[in-house]
Amino acid sequence: MSLTITDECINCDVCEPECPNNAIYQGDEIYEINPDLCTECVGHFETSQCVEVCPVDCIITGVEESEDVLMARYEKIIAAG
Repeated sequence: MSLTITDECINCDVCEPECPNNAIYQGDEIYEINPDLCTECVGHFETSQCVEVCPVDCIITGVEESEDVLMARYEKIIAAG
């Protein structure tokens, strides 16, 4: 998984609409990120849009993934779409 949302999330709903891959969703208590859909915005933007808009900085890098891995995931997502 590339990005994760910590329990500091305040459920403000600004991150979800910013995700170009629809990887962010409302979980039981806080927003969550589907690791199979998160590309850290690789293929779409230069920076992770959810991180840019988060007012409490609760979106962090979980497990480091290479640009190649993220790009391969992006290509798989757009091919399926």
